[in-house]
Amino acid sequence: MSIERARNYLKQFGIEDRMQELPVSSATVALAAEALGCAPQRIAKTLSFLVGEGAILIVAAGDVKIDNSKYKKQFGAKAKMLSPEQVTELIGHAIGGVCPFGVKEGVKVYLDESLKRFETVFPACGSGNSAIEMTIPELEKYSGFECWVDVCKLMEG
Repeated sequence: MSIERARNYLKQFGIEDRMQELPVSSATVALAAEALGCAPQRIAKTLSFLVGEGAILIVAAGDVKIDNSKYKKQFGAKAKMLSPEQVTELIGHAIGGVCPFGVKEGVKVYLDESLKRFETVFPACGSGNSAIEMTIPELEKYSGFECWVDVCKLMEG
């Protein structure tokens, strides 16, 4: 199970007990914000893309979307999101619970600048009803990220 992958990964840092398994779905930004009682922008959504033959993850604030021109400038290719089947196969987590913890080998994690506005954010933990609150330095440490990127823009309305 995907949540177990995340739990086992976070266990090496001694923070697996901070994971929250929620009684309701947190599979979307809106549902997660409601379940956690926080602003939607503080949900750290993890987006999955194909770059060349490999998968990458971009962790971004809940109120942004990918800016195609910024993405292409950063990664040298058009943004191509993974299908739900590819996400499970290449990342190791299913849609709704994708997170940067306990992902398959070779998956590179990037953190979007949109997260830097917040003291703490809430990424998922491998299931559609899980989350963990982390400071930005903790997210940097535990996500095993490659680097910060600026590939998003605020959503309209």
